Amino acid sequence: MGGFCGVIAKGDCVGDLFYATDYHSHLGTHRGGMAVLGPDGFRRSIHNIQNAPFRSKFEHDVARFSGCVGIGVISDTDPQPLVMFTRTGSFAIVTVGLLENLEELKAELFATSCVQLQYSTTSKMVGPTEVVSALIATKDSLVEGVKYVQSRIRGSCSMMIVSGDGRLFAVRDRYGRTPVVIGRKDGAMVAVQESCALLNLGYEHVRDLGPGEMVELTPEGEKTLVEPGGEMAICSFLWVYYGFPASSYEGRNVEMARYRCGSALAKRDEFTPDVACGIPDSGTSHALGYAHEKGVKYSRPFVKYTPTWARSFMPSDQRERERVASMKLIPIPGLIRNRRLVFCDDSIVRGTQLGKQADRLYAEGCSEVNVRIACPPLLFPCRFINFSRSKNEYDLITRRYIREKEGEGADVSKYVDPDGEPYKGMVEYIRRKLNLTSLKFQTVDDLVAAIGLPREKLCTYCWTGEDVSCRGGCPNCPHRVAPEAK
Repeated sequence: MGGFCGVIAKGDCVGDLFYATDYHSHLGTHRGGMAVLGPDGFRRSIHNIQNAPFRSKFEHDVARFSGCVGIGVISDTDPQPLVMFTRTGSFAIVTVGLLENLEELKAELFATSCVQLQYSTTSKMVGPTEVVSALIATKDSLVEGVKYVQSRIRGSCSMMIVSGDGRLFAVRDRYGRTPVVIGRKDGAMVAVQESCALLNLGYEHVRDLGPGEMVELTPEGEKTLVEPGGEMAICSFLWVYYGFPASSYEGRNVEMARYRCGSALAKRDEFTPDVACGIPDSGTSHALGYAHEKGVKYSRPFVKYTPTWARSFMPSDQRERERVASMKLIPIPGLIRNRRLVFCDDSIVRGTQLGKQADRLYAEGCSEVNVRIACPPLLFPCRFINFSRSKNEYDLITRRYIREKEGEGADVSKYVDPDGEPYKGMVEYIRRKLNLTSLKFQTVDDLVAAIGLPREKLCTYCWTGEDVSCRGGCPNCPHRVAPEAK
């Protein structure tokens, strides 16, 4: 996925920019970047962070940068930031999101005035930030360019922009799928995606941008340039998995939501284990909520070795990622042998890693491996924000089961209902496939209640096939409208 920040200050912004960007490292694994506007123009640095964290790669750049305004990014897509020179002036830009119609937008650019786009020999593609910046440059101002981009994109695009004359702009994607949070301290303003970046840098939370809102930040405050839209579909998976525990979005804290998720799982579970456990890191919070609600002890039969195997620089290759996953979790046999365990985890995607961990538990003498998942079964690959590495629907263990049972082109929507026989058969298949004693998933209603926002403001597409923005294009959409109304 990725994350970004932007800082503008009366004095030098580089220190705050460096540390605020670092607080987004859990959101991406590929590249980090910073661009600062100083007396001599833009200075930019981009590094690969697949084998070392952002902080160690950029700490030497900090001494070379100086300026009052800058942007930083952790990117899972293209190398960023970009510095662009256009007929209306220069600007630096970072983006986070997913352009589902990237090829269509490229064709539009070539059919009008664009003569070239930079091609990455690493990713084998034209980057989304390149396309977004080129679309912005077709209009007579940054504001008009941003409006045009938001009207043309299918998917999502949040962005930070620094203009060549020293102005800082923050933009949240059209349906607010990813958060953008504004903070303030004396003589400086910051915009971040993870609100946890604010506290230790001395910023107080001002507000979250609304869906599609664009603001200009100055050291003294902020001004709305594009008003927020009326519909929001913020990604529910922020609270389940990839959001940082200390962060809050739309006023709902991640750690507290995960605790409520675990509590909801326990309330629906007739089984009482010897102890409750969590798969680190995100599963830990869910397990604490489960243990408290169930009145059982919490235990850590797996500990995570973090000095060299942090999530922020996991490899992109699937086989190597599975190897790292097994290397970084170390079992404690004395907390496993002859025990009936409940393990809480955030989700099951392919199922490979969870199955291997179950085998390790049995090998250490565990009598039962019961798994409780904090979200419903993942049935639809994300179309909107690129939070998952899954490249196609059959990366999902649920979809492999449906294909095995019904072949290609099956009606997936009937597997959404947790009380239906298709759903029960799918869960039983996953349980047997992963060699688990028992397996249960969270319900959509309980997840929505744990987050604490109205369901119509949350994106639950990957579990239900429903989305507020699709206008009839989703496979299980309750918002179907006539084609002429799209």
